[in-house]
Amino acid sequence: MNKKLVNFIVKKYLKFDKKNPFISISAILAFIGVAIGVMVLIISMAIMNGTAKEFESKLFTMNYPLSIYPRFENSINNSILEDLKKEFPKFKFSAYLSSQIILQHGDNMNGGIIFGVNQEDEAQINSIYKKAVENTKLSKYDIVVGKGIEENLYLTPNSKVTLYFTSLNPTGLSMLPKMKRFNYKTFFESGLHAYDKAYVYTSIEALQTLLNKNKNSYDGIHVYSDNAMEDIKKLKEFLLPYGAGVTGWWQQNGNFFAAMQMEKRALFIVLMLIILVASLNIISSLLMTVMSRRKEIALLLSMGTSEKEIKNIFLKLGTIIGFSGIVTGIALGFSGMWLLDTFDIISLPADVYGTSKLPLDLSTVDFVSIVIGAIIIVLLSSYYPAKKATNIDVIDVLRNE
Repeated sequence: MNKKLVNFIVKKYLKFDKKNPFISISAILAFIGVAIGVMVLIISMAIMNGTAKEFESKLFTMNYPLSIYPRFENSINNSILEDLKKEFPKFKFSAYLSSQIILQHGDNMNGGIIFGVNQEDEAQINSIYKKAVENTKLSKYDIVVGKGIEENLYLTPNSKVTLYFTSLNPTGLSMLPKMKRFNYKTFFESGLHAYDKAYVYTSIEALQTLLNKNKNSYDGIHVYSDNAMEDIKKLKEFLLPYGAGVTGWWQQNGNFFAAMQMEKRALFIVLMLIILVASLNIISSLLMTVMSRRKEIALLLSMGTSEKEIKNIFLKLGTIIGFSGIVTGIALGFSGMWLLDTFDIISLPADVYGTSKLPLDLSTVDFVSIVIGAIIIVLLSSYYPAKKATNIDVIDVLRNE
């Protein structure tokens, strides 16, 4: 194969054609289209990944990596807690009691869920709770509430808050809900509105007293593990004889993450169509080049140039246009990510998305998929016109043109 001849003709065809400017304009549009398609795909996938990881991080903390729950009444107790600590010394455990409540401060009321926990144990596994109670020693009837509750009830430090529990107290001929005045100490802010408007923490001793719970039994145990998805299998086997089960944070939010994953795939396919549409310009540009250069191609074939060399000329021409678009798109994509990450160009509502800054995180798998997908589209777009160039009837063209 005469590489010098192929390269010479490719360089010639890449130059702006003054006689047929539409051919060159079509090639430029193809280049721009591929570049924009790749850029948009990179930024979109980075935003989707970043958003998923941001939610994952928030949900991971507030839902806890693993949660042990009772299958039978009073099956979670001090005995199982001690056995767990011996069997899994690397794990961190926080036993808890919980109840649905209504909080009242003045004329304002707010529904929620209260967790009775040990302050030291909970701080080890919940970074948001730890940050809230740092340098604060909580007494038995002190509470820590979400920022949403603090704002709804207009609380100030040491405000007295009345809590109404779902369990009832018999009073003569009627039943009234249990109630107790707690001392508001501080608030936590998870960044997720659903938790900040519903979660309340107090001491485990307070709920044991108010709910008449056995001091040795719990409603569940929250567990921190570095590799929860693997460790859940070990815990399931260990807990089987105790009449207890275990669930992971991803199982509690499975539908949410499945929906995000489906949305990401759909977005990838839709945006890949931008590159596909842009590649149509590559096809049209190359086909117009073939039609306008029929005489030259016929002369080359008559002088001994092989069909393979003719095919390579147009394949190379298409790949140069397409690949230069891909490289430019990658550069623009990473430049766009840097701009969005460095400057506050787009601001998000923190109560909805958990962060006011646009989260960006492009995974290697997504980047490779984008590049490979774009390369395949460009190669397929270049192949048809290259094949068409070899189907020219040399004798007919030379006789009539």
